Amino acid sequence: MEAGQLGRTDDGPQTAGHRLWVWAEGLKMTEILALIPARGGSKGIPRKNLRSFAGYPLIAWSIAAARQSQQVTRVIVSTDDEEIAAHARAYGAETPFLRPPELAQDMTTDLPVFEHALKWLEETEKYRPEIVVQLRPTSPIRPPGLVDQALRILLEHPDADSVRGVVPAAQNPFKMWHFHGEGKPLKPLLEVEGIPEPFNAPRQSLPAVCWQTGHIDAIRVKTITQKASLTGDVVYPLVVDSAYTVDIDTLADWIKYEGLVYSAHLKIVSPGNDRRPMPEEIRLILCDFDGVVTDNLVLTDETGREAVSASRSDSMHVKRLGEMGIEIMILSSEPNPVVQARARKMGVQANHGIGMQDKGRVMRELLEQKRIKAENVVYVGNDLNDLPCFEIAGWAVAVADAYPEVLRAADFVLTRTGGHGAIRELCEIILGNSFQKEQD
Repeated sequence: MEAGQLGRTDDGPQTAGHRLWVWAEGLKMTEILALIPARGGSKGIPRKNLRSFAGYPLIAWSIAAARQSQQVTRVIVSTDDEEIAAHARAYGAETPFLRPPELAQDMTTDLPVFEHALKWLEETEKYRPEIVVQLRPTSPIRPPGLVDQALRILLEHPDADSVRGVVPAAQNPFKMWHFHGEGKPLKPLLEVEGIPEPFNAPRQSLPAVCWQTGHIDAIRVKTITQKASLTGDVVYPLVVDSAYTVDIDTLADWIKYEGLVYSAHLKIVSPGNDRRPMPEEIRLILCDFDGVVTDNLVLTDETGREAVSASRSDSMHVKRLGEMGIEIMILSSEPNPVVQARARKMGVQANHGIGMQDKGRVMRELLEQKRIKAENVVYVGNDLNDLPCFEIAGWAVAVADAYPEVLRAADFVLTRTGGHGAIRELCEIILGNSFQKEQD
């Protein structure tokens, strides 16, 4: 290990969530605390910190970012809510205290929350870190290594009070105005020395500006305790790729940014396994029946005869994909003849009546018979018995209303629910990807 690098020691006892690291230069121990604020009383999106974001509670994403750091020595969630605390512990964070209710109000700022945590830790445990990292749950999409980058910048600049994550500003403030109401003159927001009318100047001639994000703040503890500030006077930037610009305030934001996760176009620190992109070559699409081709409901008459509900639109692109060399097939545990009947109507093959525990084995045998590599197979599922097939397929896809475990295991989650055009949506995604490759 080179001087000036941070490295983990394997000697001595270690406790869960509190790992020992050494600053190699002079063997000076550097305690770095990741503190994640997560109150329970969110108004915009009720219980947002526990709401499932791409298959995991929102708070789990920030915990994962802290735990995957090579330099953070301890991860604590500051919350006033017992349920949030329980989930935080389940994902590997500590919750040694509950935040007082007066520090969990709508208008509570971050500073007193951090002051409370540091004071409690020092008074109760005699623990005082040198650096504290803030990871806001509402910015869950972070590139790998972000936390360590921020810490590296802070440690390499002794004059720095803090490091703040920023992205290039989408709107230039030099072209903004003070607004005093309709019928009253506008006043320029900012002035630039040497440019008399910056609001009329080309953007390229104006000073570069950036926008702070909620991804990360790395702060020297003395900045908080001595200057009563979470930034201090000297703030260094960590420039984050603008593709990761995420701040969840509304349900519309939630849906939009979940789509960003499921697209697998970005490398993201996740609480689970990394999601794989769509295979370059697809030869076979295997679909579960109940809950994928159908809406998972069944109608039964007095004789025991069953009927299911499916979408005609799922047949729309079957022929076109076949012409491209992509076969679609149903693989189902359902023994009812309705599976074959629907498959014939769609123009696809079906293998059904498979034992609940045998789908993975049957899938492997099928691929061997067809001489198709698993990496060229897409599997679409919704329930627990689809998980063995997810492990085999080159791309695992879940319908929007799949079970939580399936959503977490999926590489991609459709916006359509089972029986309501999910297969058509998948086909159009594959066709769109093929068209894009042709254009490129």
